[in-house]
Amino acid sequence: MKVIIPVAGFGTRLRPHTLIKPKVLLNVGGKPMIHYIIEQLIKDKLATSIILITGFLGDMIKDYLDSAFDFPFTYIVQDEPKGLGHAVYCAKQCFPENDEALIILGDTLFDVDLKKLVDNRHSVIGVKKVDDPRRFGVVEKNKAGMITRFVEKPASAKVSASNEAIVGLYYLKNSGSLFSSLEHVMESNITVKGEFQLTDALEHMINGKDRMTTFYVDGWLDCGKPETLLETNRYILSKKKRSKVSCEDSVIIHPVHVGRNVTIRRSVIGPHATINDGCCITDSVIENSVIEMNSLIENCILTGSIIGESVTVRNSKASLNLGNNSELIQNQN
Repeated sequence: MKVIIPVAGFGTRLRPHTLIKPKVLLNVGGKPMIHYIIEQLIKDKLATSIILITGFLGDMIKDYLDSAFDFPFTYIVQDEPKGLGHAVYCAKQCFPENDEALIILGDTLFDVDLKKLVDNRHSVIGVKKVDDPRRFGVVEKNKAGMITRFVEKPASAKVSASNEAIVGLYYLKNSGSLFSSLEHVMESNITVKGEFQLTDALEHMINGKDRMTTFYVDGWLDCGKPETLLETNRYILSKKKRSKVSCEDSVIIHPVHVGRNVTIRRSVIGPHATINDGCCITDSVIENSVIEMNSLIENCILTGSIIGESVTVRNSKASLNLGNNSELIQNQN
């Protein structure tokens, strides 16, 4: 089976961090989010080939993965941001035969048994029930559990009665049908807000001879905006083994992640705080936050914050979202 991971998005909702770093390299629980996806695929020995569709700052993704894993990745550049359907179509050259394809969105993590997902007679779409389907693509099924329709971000419940949202996992038995359907979508210029959508190709597939069912994914971890990235950080920390942190004059409230060469003095860290390598934390309280490498936090109370690399923050009590190499120093009253 070949795995396609689209990672070409700009990540505009996570700016300023994504102005100089790809979204999939942002840190949750001590590792870039793409690390968890690749780690699971290699551990489960599911992939004969892993194809990453890159774009903006794609060289940074290549450099990280090639240094972190001993695996022969394939990198394909999506020259123009024409949507998820077009990104997946860029991988066509890697499918000279009708191989099975597993598509995983690179900015979404999953706590799911992928072996069970792909152990199916039919193609499978990962879904999760949501209260409000309007933010997502959804599927509709017949009584036999087979998908009959895809609806991209329904305007209301009247458009689609389904609340099974597509989470970003697609196991397709017939890659030949996938790519021919994507060609149909692009040649017919079927777009949503100027982009070619994967769901339109899937709709074309089921209107043909392809049969698709669903696989329920409870552990769906979105990393697309600051609040959901912090939710994912909390979830990952809650699942990790307790890290050993030696701080004689500080308090560590688990779960936390503290990286290498971190200095913590007279501070309270946690719960749900990720402090990455090389940081220095002094006279501060940090909870529910991600602090990237080599940052200096002094005399602060931070909660719900994302702090980039090599940032200096002094005398602040706030929820902050600061990009790399920033400096925030407030006067003490």
